[in-house]
Amino acid sequence: MRHPFILTASLLFVLGIVRGQLVVDAVEFQGNEKTKTTILENVVQLKSNMPLDSLMVKRDVAQLIRVPSVSHATYEVIFLDNSEGCKVVYTIEENFTLIPFVSVYTTNQDEFAYRLGLQEFNAFGRNITIGGFYQKDIFDSYSFQVRHPMLFGPKMGLAFNYQNLTTQEPVFLNAGTAQYRYNNESVELLGLYQINSRYRVELGANIFTEDYQYLNGATSPNVPQSLKVNKYLLKTIYNYDATTYFYQYLDGYRSTFNLQYVKSANEAQLPEFIIGFADFLYYKRIGAKGNWANRLRLGLASNLETPFAPFAVDNNLNIRGVGNTIDRGTAAIVLNTEYRHTLMDKKWFVLQSNIFVDAGSWRNPGGDFSDFGDKQNIRVYPGVGLRLIHKFVFNAIFRIDYGYGITPNSSQGIVFGIGQYF
Repeated sequence: MRHPFILTASLLFVLGIVRGQLVVDAVEFQGNEKTKTTILENVVQLKSNMPLDSLMVKRDVAQLIRVPSVSHATYEVIFLDNSEGCKVVYTIEENFTLIPFVSVYTTNQDEFAYRLGLQEFNAFGRNITIGGFYQKDIFDSYSFQVRHPMLFGPKMGLAFNYQNLTTQEPVFLNAGTAQYRYNNESVELLGLYQINSRYRVELGANIFTEDYQYLNGATSPNVPQSLKVNKYLLKTIYNYDATTYFYQYLDGYRSTFNLQYVKSANEAQLPEFIIGFADFLYYKRIGAKGNWANRLRLGLASNLETPFAPFAVDNNLNIRGVGNTIDRGTAAIVLNTEYRHTLMDKKWFVLQSNIFVDAGSWRNPGGDFSDFGDKQNIRVYPGVGLRLIHKFVFNAIFRIDYGYGITPNSSQGIVFGIGQYF
């Protein structure tokens, strides 16, 4: 009679010495009711007839947890006493992945604004993301996207995004602030390549039209009141992720580098430029319920003296409580740090509090790097917040933060959103 039993890591090590290297007879998955087994097989590195490698198995579990359809994953190594091999079983806890989302906020004119969207992160059980949104921010906007990371095999895929975004944007002139109706209609295609479990690159192009129409406020003879121009950009994104995920807790390091070359059909008014930014994120578990999270963002663009500079100071991007697009620059340094503490942890629901400090500074359009030390460019906003988290719905984190500025001419405000701030 065959007697299966589960091997722990230490027992595996002993058996490896006594019996020689164990060989994997089979790799199996359980718990994946919606996600196709073939997709999970593409995610893990361990295959049948390979020597058992405990480090590879642990990396596979970490990679499985990063898949949108997976909430948590564990593994078992099963040895049959009349066999020289073993079986590895990955157990999956699946997420619910058809997610509606609602975002409510106020515009620069304190008018009511909102965004309604729907995304499926595991369409057809194949780890495909399909989604879109409708936005009312004085004007109407909408977007549609498809992302298939395994379209051409385990490591290669494509992403497509169409967006028609219209907002009322402040433009900062020497004489004061002007309000413009800004429309950006774009089509983007990206190639996706997973180098290994930690490294991923994206390469692609975006064709878009920008349309600025003056509404009210200050004017300048050097700044047009109507401007519509066709552009294209070439983009490369490099991601590194060595983060360990355990439900709402994160531990480790990840980074993103984004570099873009932008070319305009109207070089006289909107010359070509290069823009790049890098995010460095570090997470540390503290005790049983604490999590320290940090993000350093460095951004640099061609230093053009233009009111349409690419880096914005904004509630939803970098400094909580500062307001909606209150300033712009051609370079940025932003540091966000926060301590998250779990107040309640039930089977499916988590209530989490946080205290944070957001700080940053910008280079003025056409300025120099000494602008980073200018008091009027430095902003420091401490604050507090809450997170309501569903453990088995992908990215189902409702956040609310209150930031209070302590630097000169500061403001204060509440910021709502979906997902952790970083």
